[in-house]
Amino acid sequence: MNSSAQMKAVTIPEFGGAEVLRVAGRPVPEPGPGQVAVDVAYAGANFAEILYRRGVVDVPLPFVPGIEVAGRIRAVGEGVEHLVVGQPVAALTIVDSGGYAEVAVTSADLVAPLDGLGLSMEVAAAVPSNSTTAFLVLDRVARIEPGQSVLVLAAAGGVGSQLGQAARLLGAGRVVGAVGSAAKIDTARSFGYDEVILRDRLADAGEFDIVVDMVGGPARRAGLDRLAPMGRLVVMGNASGAEDVGVPANELWFTNKTVSGFNLAAFSAAFPDETGRALRRAVAAAAAGELRVQVETLPLERAAEAHRRIESGTTTGKLVLAVAAP
Repeated sequence: MNSSAQMKAVTIPEFGGAEVLRVAGRPVPEPGPGQVAVDVAYAGANFAEILYRRGVVDVPLPFVPGIEVAGRIRAVGEGVEHLVVGQPVAALTIVDSGGYAEVAVTSADLVAPLDGLGLSMEVAAAVPSNSTTAFLVLDRVARIEPGQSVLVLAAAGGVGSQLGQAARLLGAGRVVGAVGSAAKIDTARSFGYDEVILRDRLADAGEFDIVVDMVGGPARRAGLDRLAPMGRLVVMGNASGAEDVGVPANELWFTNKTVSGFNLAAFSAAFPDETGRALRRAVAAAAAGELRVQVETLPLERAAEAHRRIESGTTTGKLVLAVAAP
């Protein structure tokens, strides 16, 4: 760390509600070997950062949240040769966090160059977490095959808005989204789903080869019930805050079903090369117009408002924080 230079950041000084977030001065981080520092223009706002703020994830305080950014390379660490100072990039900062700040450091493997792509920084900041997750969940975890059917249990949110589109790009047949309220149906439809249904109507939805659950609680149990033989349920969140749902192993044995988990932070730490490839694939798809990314921007100083809106379950698409927007 460069202790003499200071930057603006949103910090978590104590665990609690959105009101604990504070704008504060922090030392400017320097990249280590294999890392880069990014001058942040925009940072994505995600449910993961709310989990940090609530203390669900044990992090040292004060903590700077922020799992994805877009900006320009500020400095490169030893051994980094494929990225240069001043280069526009999108990056995952999910392993160590720190994106809600004027400067963030991350592994060079978790960076996607934006040169010549025509993708705005604002949209680029919304791609690394949700769009990368969509490709990894469907391709790497669920192992989707051409023509297979997919059900997404929160189709209007940030990652849900990308999963339906990614499923199409990966050759899915029927792609259905579920939402918690009728007000979200039209928004979810705009993200390319064949059908959008209410989660309390899942019993009538038929069977699916793949179900992606970021909701938890009764929706998780309903999603498991909707699996066809040899179907795969991928668990990647618990936005409902419900108690954990137990799945008897004997049930999986008798019904030929599979339950898998996916956590982008843990996957990025264990497989940075693979995560980086998926990130660059997602950025290229967004730049080509193959992925529609709906973005709403708030100033960094309104990070608490972004958290409250995400927690309320009323957001659609993606909220992005303007840090040092060009």
